[in-house]
Amino acid sequence: MLIFHLLREVTVEYGLRQGEFAARNGMHPTDVRALICLLDAERAGTDATAGWLGARLGLNSAGTTAVVDRLERLGHVARVRDTRDRRRVLLTVEDRAKELGRAHFGPLVDGAVALLGGFEEGEREAVRRFLTGVRDLMSNVGDVRAVSDGEES
Repeated sequence: MLIFHLLREVTVEYGLRQGEFAARNGMHPTDVRALICLLDAERAGTDATAGWLGARLGLNSAGTTAVVDRLERLGHVARVRDTRDRRRVLLTVEDRAKELGRAHFGPLVDGAVALLGGFEEGEREAVRRFLTGVRDLMSNVGDVRAVSDGEES
């Protein structure tokens, strides 16, 4: 249980840092989560549409539109026509948002990378397996809850 409690502490602290970033940059905490989702999509080579983002954030279309509109107004996100399907609009993170994120979270990222550099490869693999497993558990718990909620109504 100690490791799980430590993970919870880390997520709470990270959430606080996200809140600080949001407040400092005139954003809502959901806006920061949206940027993180969009950056993860970019790293994975995933096309990010408003529908995809809304599903990731658990928002309806009106809520998603509000988030994207705020981020676009702040110059953090752009709506871009998909070159393969002109009917589709993709969301991209602007360099300005990446620079702001790097300025705020860079020391944390650099520190974590340095910390992991002190681990042996087998230890890093164990950390990867654990975090991937917890992420997958959280996704599956959400799926189970959604099914349960649907059956109860």
